[in-house]
Amino acid sequence: MLTVAYFVVLSASAKISSFEPLTDSTKTLKVSEKPASKHWYESLQMRGYTQVRYNRLGETNPNLKCEQCDRYWGNNQGVGIRRARLIIYGQVHPRVYLYFQTDAANTVGTGMQYLQVRDLYFDYGLDKKNEFRLRFGQSKVPFGFENLQSSQNRLPLDRADATNSAVANERDMGLFFMWAPSKTRKLYSDLIKENLKGSGDYGVFAFGFYNGQVANKPELNNNRHMVARLSYPIAIGKQLIEPGIAAYKGVFTLASDQLTKSVKFTKASTLMNNLQPDASYLDQRVNAQFVVYPKPFGIQAEYNIGVGPQFNPATDSIETQKLQGGYATFSYKMNTKEGSVIPFVRIQKYSGGKKQELDARSYKIQELEIGTEWQINKNFELTAMYTTSHREFLDYAKQTNDQKGRLIRIQVQMNF
Repeated sequence: MLTVAYFVVLSASAKISSFEPLTDSTKTLKVSEKPASKHWYESLQMRGYTQVRYNRLGETNPNLKCEQCDRYWGNNQGVGIRRARLIIYGQVHPRVYLYFQTDAANTVGTGMQYLQVRDLYFDYGLDKKNEFRLRFGQSKVPFGFENLQSSQNRLPLDRADATNSAVANERDMGLFFMWAPSKTRKLYSDLIKENLKGSGDYGVFAFGFYNGQVANKPELNNNRHMVARLSYPIAIGKQLIEPGIAAYKGVFTLASDQLTKSVKFTKASTLMNNLQPDASYLDQRVNAQFVVYPKPFGIQAEYNIGVGPQFNPATDSIETQKLQGGYATFSYKMNTKEGSVIPFVRIQKYSGGKKQELDARSYKIQELEIGTEWQINKNFELTAMYTTSHREFLDYAKQTNDQKGRLIRIQVQMNF
């Protein structure tokens, strides 16, 4: 009997064991089933940053200010939100990339904190790797380095006048072609992630056309600006440098609200083979850059020359005049237990007009800035900067305006 019972148990065990491969096979079949495709909106991500500033510590001249730089700089100003950015972005299709950025720190008249579109564009990849791509919409214009560098990553609190006066707010509506190898595109991304103050991915080579009246402004003439840029990162030992060159050409028209009542300006004329309206001027520049990423010592320098509209107090008129200027920023990156610390020095000089300001104001600027950025963690940064500045800025209403002064500026930045 024991022998029979033992045989029955063995037979049952064998039958049970014979089902195990079937069970495993069933599990394998379930895993190999094709997953449901993602909806396009599931590819979207969100990030942003906010900057709060105070510019009047140790201020020696309340009449010294920079309209293009920071509206909270100067007389009757206090603590202010300089930027409040929210960005929605993502690869919604293997060949389509969407980028939408808003800013909730804009002023309209006497009101503050109005929401405005900064960027709204999409890239279409012309190949499977998206090395060749077309960009449609409102985007940064590929001119210069600091203009392309996000304010979230820049060391000095404001962009240099000499290069930023080329494209106010750095953006415009246009169509651009960009190319960069996959390896270089990854490098551009890594430079940002490692807090090495990169400019972002605007291609090794880019060219295109844009309206030329700056972002969120209507087009006013019969001409598009043309732009081209070439910039390539090169490894030399442990250091990484990025030389580059860029140029643009077009016609800029001053809107009626940019003109003082009695100022003189050009009448309708033919420029760049098109009949242009009143107050239209040739607008063209060439820019050269040289960047050494802070590993740990860094240099960021640019210089541009060109022509554009500029107020001339000798004739009470806005004229096409030559312009030139640039900047150089020197930095040293230190990684400590308390976070990343980057002391820096920037010198800048500019002589020329600012086409986006009243009467295309005439400027002569010499400025020195000494500061330190302390990134305590990836979500919180503190920047302090001492500025000594000499600015002469003239328009029809204020033809004598030579300001000198010193001040300490503080910024707290939250990244999320």
